[in-house]
Amino acid sequence: MRPTRPMLVYDGDCGFCGYWARYWHQLTGDSVSYRPYQEVAAQYPEIPLADFQRAVQYIAPDGRHASAAKASFLTLSHARGKAFWLALYRGLPGFAAIAERAYAFTAAHRPAFYRISVFLWGRDYQPPRHDLVAFLFLRLLGLIYLAAFVSFGVQAMGLIGSHGILPLTELVNDIGARIGPVRFYWMPMLFWWNASDVVIEAVCWLGAGLSLLLVFNLLPRLSLLLLYVLYLSLLYGGQDFMTYQWDTFLLETGFLALLMSFSTTPGIWLLRWLLFRFMFMSGMVKLLSGDPNWWNLSALSFHFVTQPLPTPLAWYAAHLSLDTLKVLTAGTFFVELVLPFLIFCPRRLRFFAAFGIVLLQSCILMTGNYNWFNLQTMLLCLLLFDDAAVRRILPSRLRRLLPPGAQRGSPPRGIRLTVGALALLIVFCSLVQMDLRFGGSPPAAAQTVDSLFEPLHMVSGYGLFAVMTTQRDEIIIEGSADGADWREYEFRYKPGDLTRRPPWNIPHQPRLDWQMWFAALEDPRRLQWFPRFLKALLENQPAVLALMEKNPFPETPPRYVRAQFYDYRFSDRVEKASGRWWHRHLLGTYYPEVSLKGE
Repeated sequence: MRPTRPMLVYDGDCGFCGYWARYWHQLTGDSVSYRPYQEVAAQYPEIPLADFQRAVQYIAPDGRHASAAKASFLTLSHARGKAFWLALYRGLPGFAAIAERAYAFTAAHRPAFYRISVFLWGRDYQPPRHDLVAFLFLRLLGLIYLAAFVSFGVQAMGLIGSHGILPLTELVNDIGARIGPVRFYWMPMLFWWNASDVVIEAVCWLGAGLSLLLVFNLLPRLSLLLLYVLYLSLLYGGQDFMTYQWDTFLLETGFLALLMSFSTTPGIWLLRWLLFRFMFMSGMVKLLSGDPNWWNLSALSFHFVTQPLPTPLAWYAAHLSLDTLKVLTAGTFFVELVLPFLIFCPRRLRFFAAFGIVLLQSCILMTGNYNWFNLQTMLLCLLLFDDAAVRRILPSRLRRLLPPGAQRGSPPRGIRLTVGALALLIVFCSLVQMDLRFGGSPPAAAQTVDSLFEPLHMVSGYGLFAVMTTQRDEIIIEGSADGADWREYEFRYKPGDLTRRPPWNIPHQPRLDWQMWFAALEDPRRLQWFPRFLKALLENQPAVLALMEKNPFPETPPRYVRAQFYDYRFSDRVEKASGRWWHRHLLGTYYPEVSLKGE
């Protein structure tokens, strides 16, 4: 009797054949039967025994059969999402010939390819599922969002409130008067309707509340959409204080997570593509900049002391030997330029890439305060694993608390088409931006498409520490009541007091402290916010002073303020033993003394 469903016949004595037959069986389910030729060859005398021994055979219910690569693709056409291989075999010129040669080579070296398969995918490889991975990712992303909204919320009034450094109402009134309705497109934010202090606070704390909803898996899709909208509003409303790569990094991650909540597989791959771009471009910009400190591997001999906000461990890292720091710099290039390509490789190579990236990010996290940035990057590495791997490493108690992760059905056709269209757009725009980063000149039409969607920050360019700063020029703000006796203002996190240990502030993002680091690299005459900051100090503005660690004029505001420029370096071991973390010497005046009009 002829079978009622297709059959794949393979060599039952071949470990490689059995390995992939078991895997394909799980892909196709009962739509295809799998039998070793040792059991069924006698039923098909029209197929020579040598053909069974040479290659797999696909036998249709009507008796027609195919072998080798064609048989493989016919079998995979019964698995969801795998029919494109057969379409390529039949329709793409040259593909069939290449596939058959590749199959013949593999068949001639089956024992070696069996060992390779076990090494790359594991002995008991199953079709990967990512329901549990996606579930955990979204819950943990909620914590990242929570840190971002709370961090900005506790600083918002001092930064962009009505009595802050850069009042948001001034931006709204100025831009609205100059560019009119087009502002809603070029700067999409909720604050166009209302930029009061109450609304600023509401956006921050509503974002924090929605983050908790996402953490507890309550209305996750609505929460993700609103979180994206709210944080995009803060990105524009925050002005100079929201110009960092981690803000756009969070926005892009949040948008792709929203897509993943509708269609898991495309979302997973888009987030992996984001991780690849972020890591690879972070390595490439270092080389493309031509900075000799990266090329001669001496960059880390400066980095730990010159980075914006070092941790206490940065002092110890900075005192490692030069040879050790060069090895670590080379290791950084390996992680950023080589490991990202493993993101698109078989299972265990992806695991290796994830462990390497997590190791690098952990080292950065321990020696530098980069808010939630490193935590978010490590979270993206979770998507390089599958459910089977995650369940093995999770503690048993935690596994019992998690949902079983039953496979969801395919999303509706309309959702699939929408997600697919957005995925193509995101990949296209990201390639345009990468080309621009490499110094290329994409076609004008491509740049136009990219610029049309740029205000939404669904795609952003990345690249960290392209040029290594080699000395730490620190701005110290001083105030005086008489112009003779000057007292220093102390910031909460940036270096100031020579005896104060560098603090930890992860996952908080102290935006004024960060801006002071960037200001030291700029001409103060080009900084709109800096003189406004000094004016707030002259007025003893409570919202702005709340951002500071120490106000030397708690009762009466100073009559004068100025900014001095110092060269800061880590203390040596002798000075450290006496309680000094820093050594400094005066370079000159960064900003001359100023006072309020009429003083």
